[in-house]
Amino acid sequence: MGVDRGAAALLLAGLAGCSMAPAYRPPATAVPQAFKEAEGWTAATPMDQASRGKWWEAFGDPVLNDLEARAEQASPTLAAALARYDQARAAARIERADLFPQVNAGGDASRQRLSGRRFGGNGTAPTYDDFSVGATLDYELDLWGRIRNGVRAARADAQASEADLASARLSLQAAVADAYARLRGLDAEAELLRQTVEAFGKAYRLTATRHDGGIASGIDVNRAKTVLDNAQAQISAVANERAATEHEIAALVGAVASDFSVPVRVQPLGAPPLPAGAPSELLQRRPDIAAAERRMFAANARIGVARAAFFPTLTLGLSGGYQTTHGELFSKPSSFWGLGPASAVLALFDGGRRRAEVKMSRAEYEEVSAGYRETVLGAFRQVEDAIAANRHLADQAVNQRSAAAAAGRTSELALTRYRDGASDYLEVVTAQTDALEAQRALLSVETQRMRASVALVKALGGAV
Repeated sequence: MGVDRGAAALLLAGLAGCSMAPAYRPPATAVPQAFKEAEGWTAATPMDQASRGKWWEAFGDPVLNDLEARAEQASPTLAAALARYDQARAAARIERADLFPQVNAGGDASRQRLSGRRFGGNGTAPTYDDFSVGATLDYELDLWGRIRNGVRAARADAQASEADLASARLSLQAAVADAYARLRGLDAEAELLRQTVEAFGKAYRLTATRHDGGIASGIDVNRAKTVLDNAQAQISAVANERAATEHEIAALVGAVASDFSVPVRVQPLGAPPLPAGAPSELLQRRPDIAAAERRMFAANARIGVARAAFFPTLTLGLSGGYQTTHGELFSKPSSFWGLGPASAVLALFDGGRRRAEVKMSRAEYEEVSAGYRETVLGAFRQVEDAIAANRHLADQAVNQRSAAAAAGRTSELALTRYRDGASDYLEVVTAQTDALEAQRALLSVETQRMRASVALVKALGGAV
């Protein structure tokens, strides 16, 4: 009998370690040794534990630093992501509770009067008190890993939700920085237009004076008035766009747009140097990739939960306590206990429900597996796009700066020629318009460079 009991114990121990989930293997993802759009970048040591830090401080702007801090504290988007993470953690704890016995305690107190005419009652109607207190214990033996796989899946979901929180935080930080870059670009453009209106106003007054002296025609005056009024109209358009961008920032930092403002500052942000990184790091520090991988693990574990339904469930019970109708309640004669009920349940026929649930869980795994690969491919595309944008915009800025300088000199020469009577005002208008457009194009390129820098930091998982 001792040998039989030992073999049974070993069998139960072995069964307790069973798991119906397939062996988990993340899909192989080919990682290039270097980014195509950035020469000299090579594979690096994984940085999954590295702190991302306050990457926006590389822009060197205290106003941006303050806005990022306010967004961290008051953004409703971030608060919602944090609440979802708390829900996922609570769900994981709920699943984990099934690993342990469920213990319940209770008590009863009653006073009864029995009928004197009951069977065997011999005509007497006794009255007595009945008191009981006790506890019950129920425990499901997890022979096939149903509970353990459910716990693993819930933990992975919580980890995915944590990565979602990190992704939401990074997206919020990038959105604030991007909107702030656009705001400063608009400030610079508004200042350019103000200076342009001042210059165009002087040219208009010069033309009007020449017209009054009979030197210039009315056509010249109208041309000068046209470019002046167009520049003034563009100031209003830029002001409208700036107001909308300021309101956008207010929503991002959790402020009421009516009470929020960012002071004008005519000093566009400079694009920081490209962060050093490599393709291998993406799989380690991108929170969206981490979330996709954890959901894939959870889906794999749920296959085990579905497969375990083909095997019987075994539940053990234990109860005990004290009961008395007279005398002391908490005394040895009043005690009772019971082992059981012990139940084993196996579904014999369910119309194909369990097979369908296994197929559904496998299909869900295939779906999230494809989603993981799609996320990885999208991450590499975003980095390549951002690197290319930073590199090409830097070259564009050099050429555009040269073009703006040349257009400015042309405008000055055209106005000088007009004063000297060597040309008509059409040449001045054309030169002034070209100069304004070239300078606005330069500001646009500089703003795009700032935004491309933000996009690259976001694509690399928030590292600089």
